[in-house]
Amino acid sequence: MTLFLTILRSAFVALLAFFYMADVAMSDVVFERGQLAFETTAGERITIDVEWALTTEQRARGLMERPALADRTGMLFDFGETRMVTMWMANTPASLDMIFITEAGRIVRIAERTTPLSESIVSSGEPIRYALEIRGGHAEELGLDTTARLVLPLELPR
Repeated sequence: MTLFLTILRSAFVALLAFFYMADVAMSDVVFERGQLAFETTAGERITIDVEWALTTEQRARGLMERPALADRTGMLFDFGETRMVTMWMANTPASLDMIFITEAGRIVRIAERTTPLSESIVSSGEPIRYALEIRGGHAEELGLDTTARLVLPLELPR
């Protein structure tokens, strides 16, 4: 029986170490910063300071465990290809607006005021390339809707 308990205890310690290292690795994810803009049909240019989520690790980390975002700040997720996208708010304590955008810069959906810490799936609704997360309710305040277009910089960081 003691051999079994020793093996069980070792397995438990290894599992705890794995989760601790995974958490440390996720907290070490670094994001480059930049700026992007939207143009409205009225010709207004809306600029937002963003962190770029370009890698699998960055997209997995996203805005988890972050406090509320300041105005005109957010995170742009680049999925590297056009596809259906699903996101969630697990471990995200602040409400966000999720703006789903095609490769051509067209906004196809805005999921407004998502529920903090929720594991409910938020879908893009159709294939997209980018998703922008900003403070919950901020899209409406800025006047962003499906008629606005994302203007990307000439080159995203890699």
